[in-house]
Amino acid sequence: MQYTSTRGGDTATFSEAVIRGLAGDGGLFVPETLPDISLHLKRWQDLPYTELASSFLSLFATDIPGNELNRCVELAYSAFPDSASPAPLVKLSGRLHVMELFHGPTLAFKDFALQLLGQFYGRYIRSTGHSLNILGATSGDTGSAAIHGMLKHPGVHSFILYPEGRIAELQERQIACTGSPLVHPFAVNGSFDDVQSIVKQIFGDAAFSSAHSLTAVNSINIARILAQCVYYLHAALKLGASEDDPLEFIVPTGNFGNVLAGWMLSRMGVRGIRFCVTTNVNAVVSDFFKTGEYCPGTVVPSHAPSMDIQQASNFERWLWWHFDGNSARVRELMTALRRDGKFVLNEIPEKTGIIRTTSCDDAGIETWIRRTWLEKGYMADPHTACAFAAVREDVRSVILATAHPAKFPETIASVTGQFPQHPSLELLKERTVTKQILPADVEAVKTAIMGVKN
Repeated sequence: MQYTSTRGGDTATFSEAVIRGLAGDGGLFVPETLPDISLHLKRWQDLPYTELASSFLSLFATDIPGNELNRCVELAYSAFPDSASPAPLVKLSGRLHVMELFHGPTLAFKDFALQLLGQFYGRYIRSTGHSLNILGATSGDTGSAAIHGMLKHPGVHSFILYPEGRIAELQERQIACTGSPLVHPFAVNGSFDDVQSIVKQIFGDAAFSSAHSLTAVNSINIARILAQCVYYLHAALKLGASEDDPLEFIVPTGNFGNVLAGWMLSRMGVRGIRFCVTTNVNAVVSDFFKTGEYCPGTVVPSHAPSMDIQQASNFERWLWWHFDGNSARVRELMTALRRDGKFVLNEIPEKTGIIRTTSCDDAGIETWIRRTWLEKGYMADPHTACAFAAVREDVRSVILATAHPAKFPETIASVTGQFPQHPSLELLKERTVTKQILPADVEAVKTAIMGVKN
């Protein structure tokens, strides 16, 4: 299978797209065609998670021999305490399940993709003898998941940028307390959108990226999106989604990559799945699906910091599919976004019939953490609380629980009186935070990267 840029000026194989991350024309890699997997579903019905992942990914990673792909998948999910059930479905009522995606090594859904991406990088290093250094922006969870996915590969430096003072304390400690000389936390004085823009600009400088062997771990990397497709497929098969009895996934959304992964399945022949995009107060994506106007503003800090995003990178991939691969139309909209700070679609985006949107401010997050705990005995982190706020009693629903509540103990304790803990996070509290504080400036970050001796 070949991959093409959303902007039409670049193509790659799967492995090339994984290593390069961002396309040469500034667009994002997408599969040229999406396979129809409907004929596979019955055969896949009872497969263990790792076998389901291997079977699904084999349709996309066509340049990786099957035995090598299987090995990458097995090693990736062996990092989970229960590799046989890394995405457990918890039934809260007859029509409501929670799919817990926080049982990986860094207690967030990002582990599903970044453990696998680390294996793909390790395979590349072993097969080519070339080194790689990862560069990523994080609003909280991506950074630690990327670091943990790469630490097992000797000699690979991890450059992780995050907005100074705008992620949870324990999220920062997961990034900045590893003690490894291969991990370089860059705390940037700005928002996540500033940090993400810097990373994209650096990858846009092909000469610099090549000279420093940089590769992308953000969800601009297509391997991350494809890995995340699998847990939606797993849930749809286990719960029996169908047109007669549809299943709505309620997805806390920041950079739009998580919900995009599920939405892609609906274009691959998986019937009876619907999606609700739920955001925090930074509701630019939610507002778009209601008004047709995509108008990023200034990031507002919230109780759900991983969703404190206005510029949702993966939205460009959705646009490409929405316009049936019309790269010229995508380029036009991206140009308008850069020029005018917004774009408007005249057609009603909800005509797809599968995306519903909601948003939840901090007061709502507190309310739903409290209600979920008191009424259901379930402790939700602030991001997952936004999803509980979107539940409709008359619809079969699956909430995606994206992070362990112990990563946000102060917020949860303030409304429930319960102080969630996790052993791996408690250990971090005794360690020293080591980070480099930088201005929100591309050249300053380049200089910091160049200052590291490989």
